[in-house]
Amino acid sequence: MDHAEADAEFHVRLERIASEIETLLAELLEGTSGSGQRPWPARLKMAMRHAVLGGGKRLRPFLVVESAALFAVPREHALQVGAALECLHCYSLVHDDLPALDNDDMRRGRPTVHRAFDEATAVLVGDALLTLAFDIMSRETTHPDPRVRNRLVATLAEAAGPGGMVGGQMLDLMADGRFSDPQRALSLAAEEIVALQAMKTGALLRFACMAGAHMADEHGEKRVALARYGAALGEAFQISDDLLDASGEATMVGKATGKDARAGKATLVGLFGVAGAQARLEGLVDAAQSALECFGTQADVLRAAVRFVAHRRT
Repeated sequence: MDHAEADAEFHVRLERIASEIETLLAELLEGTSGSGQRPWPARLKMAMRHAVLGGGKRLRPFLVVESAALFAVPREHALQVGAALECLHCYSLVHDDLPALDNDDMRRGRPTVHRAFDEATAVLVGDALLTLAFDIMSRETTHPDPRVRNRLVATLAEAAGPGGMVGGQMLDLMADGRFSDPQRALSLAAEEIVALQAMKTGALLRFACMAGAHMADEHGEKRVALARYGAALGEAFQISDDLLDASGEATMVGKATGKDARAGKATLVGLFGVAGAQARLEGLVDAAQSALECFGTQADVLRAAVRFVAHRRT
C-alpha cells in the first residue's frame, strides 16, 4: 500500500490496539487474578488506575502486537506482553514525574500521581506497576512455553534496568549537573547523547519492536531487522520528543514544555539546533523503514509507525 493508505491503516490499528489494551489493563488492575492473592489496598489500586488508564497512545503495546503479527503469534499472547510493557512504562512515568526527578505537575493532560494523591503513594504506585509487569509477563496466559516467558522476562529486565532505562536516567541526571555544580554540567558529544537516549528511551521501544521475534522464537534475519528498526525508531522518538519540548504547546503535548532548555538537558536539539535535529530525524525515518525490507509489504504499518513518531504533535 502507498504511504497514505498505510498511514490511515496505522491510525485504525493504533486505536484498535489501544482500546484492546485499555480493556485488558482495566481487568488486570482490578487486582483479582492470582492464586490466593490478597486484595489490593483500595488507595493503591485507585492510584495505579489513575496512572495507567484513560491516557496515552499505547504505542509500545502497538509495536508489540504488530511485531508479533509478522510471525503469526496469537494476538492474545501479544496483548498480554503489551499490557505488561505498558505497566512498566507507566511506572517509569510516575517516578519520572516526582519532585526528586522531573517535578512535573501534569501528565497526559491531567495531574500526575503525586499531585492527584501524594509523593509516598506515587512511589508505591511505581513499585507496584513495575512488579506487576513481571507478574503478567510470567503467567501462562502470556505464552504457553516457559522458555519463551523466561526470555521475555529477562530481556524486559535488561531493557528496564541499570544497563537500559534506569541507567539512562542516571546518565541524564549526571549530564545536567544534578550531582555537582549546576554550572558545570557535563558537555556531551553527539554519540554520547545518542547512547544515553538509547538507554533511557530507546531500550523499551526496542524491546517492543523485538517482542514478536522473542514470542516466535525467531533468531535469524528477521530478528536482526526488527532490532535495527527498533534502534532507529527509538532514537527518532526521542528527537521528536525533544523537538516537541522545544517548540510544542503544553496544551497539545499534555505536559509542560520548554523544560529541557531551562534544565540544561543533554539533547540533540540543544546540540544541533532544531533544523539539525530535524534533518537527523528524517534520516532515522529512512533507516527504520529500510530495515524492514525483508518483511515486504507485510510491515507497511510498522513503516507508518515511524513516520507517525517523527511527525507527531502530541
